[in-house]
Amino acid sequence: MTSHEFDVAVAGAGTSGCYAAATIAREGYDVVVVERKDEEEAGHIACGDALKGADAFPEAIPKEKLEPAFTNTGVDHGRFEIPQEDTVLEIPVPGELAVIDRWEYGRCVIQGAKDAGAEFHYDTVIQDVRQDDDGVVTGLTANRKGEPVEYEAEVVIDGAGSLSLLQDKVDFSDATFDTNVNYSQFCSAYREIVHVDEPVEWDDALVFKPTERAAGYLWYFPRTDTEINAGLGFQMTEEPMALVDDLKQDLRDRGEFAGAEVEDKLGAALPTRRPYDSAVAPGYMAVGDAAGHVNPTTGGGIAGAAYAGKYAGEQAIEAIERGDVSEETLWEYNERVMDHFGARYAALDVYNILSTAVDVDDLMGLLASLPGEKLAEALYEGSTEMSTLFKAKLAVQSFGYWRNILQFYRTKQCADDLMDHYEHYPSSPADFELWQSKRDSLMEAVYETTGAEPKY
Repeated sequence: MTSHEFDVAVAGAGTSGCYAAATIAREGYDVVVVERKDEEEAGHIACGDALKGADAFPEAIPKEKLEPAFTNTGVDHGRFEIPQEDTVLEIPVPGELAVIDRWEYGRCVIQGAKDAGAEFHYDTVIQDVRQDDDGVVTGLTANRKGEPVEYEAEVVIDGAGSLSLLQDKVDFSDATFDTNVNYSQFCSAYREIVHVDEPVEWDDALVFKPTERAAGYLWYFPRTDTEINAGLGFQMTEEPMALVDDLKQDLRDRGEFAGAEVEDKLGAALPTRRPYDSAVAPGYMAVGDAAGHVNPTTGGGIAGAAYAGKYAGEQAIEAIERGDVSEETLWEYNERVMDHFGARYAALDVYNILSTAVDVDDLMGLLASLPGEKLAEALYEGSTEMSTLFKAKLAVQSFGYWRNILQFYRTKQCADDLMDHYEHYPSSPADFELWQSKRDSLMEAVYETTGAEPKY
């Protein structure tokens, strides 16, 4: 068996893995990215292609290295189509927004990590995670181009995506690492790249459309005015949808897609859950989709993955320099994630839970009555202030939905309480159990308020 030694081994060449590898390599440490796809396919990932906040991405891979993948920088709002109410809701999206060619973007982040000094091993399928008698993760075993290979590393960073295989292989019984993970906390999604003859009228918007079930959604994201990323997803808490057939039916029903040509079909599982309570174990950190670092209401995860990779890379360096890869040393990674975006994503998960418990027609009617800017705050920030004037306007606009509004308002209070709790995430593993206990009590209030089945 071939054996390699690196300071850090990263599983997966996605956004989080590449940013982690670039961060580590720039400081002169030896890092390898282990990727199951071949060099041509690496970076080819099913995605909605919307990129938010690229102006503030980590510098480990400079923004100018990503810009060749930006195909539409003119998008500035969401277009929420509500057929049940025969209306369209325009929702402003805060911050820099772009639609990208995700495969080209994947190549860009890989090249950025290579330029920083990271090594890539393609055609390498991970078989197992090495762990010593004290429970410390010490490397990986894999099959590379048909031959067994072993990777020894002081730290392993898991960027292997949703429902990562690595997490099935590690014994977390003596670690804080979150094992409360199951399929119902994810969505199944499918997308196609569709070419049309005539420019679409909404090339400056991200288009969202609910399906007949509240837990299903369609999207149309314009890479250009004639190249559209069209997709469909549903919560795995619900009965499965015929994703391909349902998407094709909606495409047939839209006049702008008459005679369209379809290419590059892909499907994936995506986390629509709160971030992992803890994404560290001795010698091991999980990043990006592998740690639930995705906005549960929109599915957006590129920006969170980039920063998770940066924070994990910096924490790996600190652990190596200390000669201590314990949870206590790696713990600051958890804190930085929660402080930057984890608390907000946990609050947004409350609205995702609400969506599984309400009637789709009632939900669409309520959304149609909400001012777009307030809905944008709820979708992207996790909370929104409800001034006296806003409440008065809402009461007039949404007559007939007062019961739903009351439920929504109480849900908002639950989300605020939860976000406040996450903003006081413990500074060490010693206080973790107490923090979880209080969080679980807050979640009981969420389920009572929304009427939803427990998600965790």
